[in-house]
Amino acid sequence: MQPAQPTTVGKRACLWAYDFAMDLEDLQHRIVGMKARSTKGTTGTQASFLKLFDGDHAKVRLLEQKVAEKTGFSSSYAVTGQTYSRKVDAQVLDALSGVAQSAHKMASDLRLLANRKEIEEPFEKHQIGSSAMAYKRNPMRSERICALSRYVMSLQSSTANTVATQWMERTLDDSANRRLVLPQAFLAIDSVLILLQNVCAGMVTYPKVIAKNLNDELPFMATENILMAAVAAGGDRQDLHERIRQHSQDAAAEVKQQGKPNDLLDRLAQDEAFAGVDLSALMDPQQFVGRSPEQVDEFIAEVIEPIREAYVEGELAAEVNV
Repeated sequence: MQPAQPTTVGKRACLWAYDFAMDLEDLQHRIVGMKARSTKGTTGTQASFLKLFDGDHAKVRLLEQKVAEKTGFSSSYAVTGQTYSRKVDAQVLDALSGVAQSAHKMASDLRLLANRKEIEEPFEKHQIGSSAMAYKRNPMRSERICALSRYVMSLQSSTANTVATQWMERTLDDSANRRLVLPQAFLAIDSVLILLQNVCAGMVTYPKVIAKNLNDELPFMATENILMAAVAAGGDRQDLHERIRQHSQDAAAEVKQQGKPNDLLDRLAQDEAFAGVDLSALMDPQQFVGRSPEQVDEFIAEVIEPIREAYVEGELAAEVNV
């Protein structure tokens, strides 16, 4: 992983949340579009029902609508074979896989941040991170989220293959497969969401570690601003760019090869070409996060609050056994 430009903890969390918001939108679309197979008959032709009603097509259609409504659907699929199209199952798994993808990405980020000691998931007082290495604080919940999410994502291909390999109006090689895939996918996602809720409720951030890590890289990140300030002070851009490039490479070599602190600012301060630049004034991290704070506020107001108003009732709690 290579440093780019700073962001805020809140902005990063919004990226995670937005993925889930898109998943919710997809789920809503799938639910609204769900229909009944209803009374289509053995191969979808409704031949037996037409015979039952003495060839009265209107009665066949009326029965189909009434059965659909009785089973909780507003309508039925226009045409089917022996079953509704197994593409419906694939679409359900697409939606669940989307949730799994978002969860896996978020949990992976948390594992990386835990490695940097910037953010940690909850860690119980007597929780054991490793039976051999007593000091370890493994992000067990995030690891479990990744494992379960990866499993759900793998099930997506199973339903796609079932759609593709159905013969004519239907073959029975779909049956055993879907009886496993559908319930297991829902159960796994349920577990993933319980774990995520527990992680989010107890997540811990370490601002001082974040500040330290940022300060280690900030001189490199500030070089573009330093270059512009030096040019504005009358310097030659090409010459200044080359000086910054060389100083940056030398400073990076000291950090990597000697384990020394990043002394890029000291090197630039000693270079007369940057004498007209107030280097310390360019080191304020707030200059580099852009509209991140405003984006967070806007996102919460425009995206998250409507979701909370529509779905959240009372306090949410999720217990996880560790």
